[in-house]
Amino acid sequence: MTQATIITIGDELLIGQVIDTNSAWMAQQLNKAGIRVARRVAVGDVWEEIWRVLDDESKHSDIILITGGLGPTADDITKPLLCKYFNAAMIVDAGALENVTNIFTNILKRPMIERNLKQAEVPDNCKVILNKRGTASGMWFEKEGKIFVSMPGVPYEMKGMMTDDVIPGLSKYYQFPHIAHRTLLTAGVGESFLADLINDFETALPSTIKLAYLPNYGMVRLRLSASGFDKDAIENKIQLHFNKLQLLLSLYLVTNEDEPMQQVVAKLLVAKHKTISTAESCTGGYIAHLLTEKAGASAYFSGSVVSYSYKVKEDLLQVDKNILESIGAVSEEVVIQMAKGALKNIQTDFTIAVSGIMGPDGGSPGKPVGTVWVAVGNPNKIVTEKFQFRFDRQRNIELTATFALNMLRKFILSDL
Repeated sequence: MTQATIITIGDELLIGQVIDTNSAWMAQQLNKAGIRVARRVAVGDVWEEIWRVLDDESKHSDIILITGGLGPTADDITKPLLCKYFNAAMIVDAGALENVTNIFTNILKRPMIERNLKQAEVPDNCKVILNKRGTASGMWFEKEGKIFVSMPGVPYEMKGMMTDDVIPGLSKYYQFPHIAHRTLLTAGVGESFLADLINDFETALPSTIKLAYLPNYGMVRLRLSASGFDKDAIENKIQLHFNKLQLLLSLYLVTNEDEPMQQVVAKLLVAKHKTISTAESCTGGYIAHLLTEKAGASAYFSGSVVSYSYKVKEDLLQVDKNILESIGAVSEEVVIQMAKGALKNIQTDFTIAVSGIMGPDGGSPGKPVGTVWVAVGNPNKIVTEKFQFRFDRQRNIELTATFALNMLRKFILSDL
């Protein structure tokens, strides 16, 4: 099977200043195309280390994809290194020069300096991949039956090259197998319990189908994977086993697609032509963010009140001041009133209200850090649940959002 290595270059990746999202996205796209990613390697802006990684990975992989280090500054050493690595001479590429000139003259409307012109220079033995989204050209090299492709580290630019040029180009060189995945999401059950529940199913799986457990934030995804050159046969075979898995897990099944909880909720709302609002305290608008991160959210999401202070809870959500002062914001009574206030003022079919203590400070013996009250409902009924999370602030926020959305999902299903 054809294998690929993804190499990401930059000191900023190794010190954690920038999170490497490039290799994750690239791996997803390569997998869809039938290309197995054997390794993902991050390396700093050090000439000897980059050179060594290129040598090492070309021994194991057929395709080496590189991102980063193609800028115009002195610390961007990828292009001169590749020029030397492939025994090339640096030349000005006419197409790259036209692209850079157009960007500065017609788009940015500012003069080019000598440093900008260097972006049009490439090794003379590479195939130039024009950058439709920026100034740094991509470069395609071939050596001893291996393909090396260097792309910019800017995600938007790299994605354009991968989609338009790199994957289509690779598909002309190799015949890739079809890779099929089926993923479902469960809630309300732990990974160990799931493993016991489907033990016989897993044991009986043919060796050509792999099962993976992917736990995260109180949910567990299960993924079946298979590959082969007969697409129809692979798809039919994996679907047969996926149908069996869904039946076994029907009590805990959230969705039979590889999608997050907020997308499941959004689909429910759209299908029933219903709307939602949120009244958020401890999550600071994070639930609203999740619900609106995909285009088309206006079809089901109306608005949110981020009511961090008592005053905002009182003025915008009509929470009783006496209740706030007597029992505090992190209470069942308060989230019920927050939910009712959101339903009344934003006028939606459903709402989510949350109030809690995310940490690291602010807890007490009666209400330790991680205490969260959630209310979901409609104008006719409000249901509540108390959670006790035990992680850092960010993870507590994310868990609160996921559990609140799942509460709403179950409420909608019971209400319709």
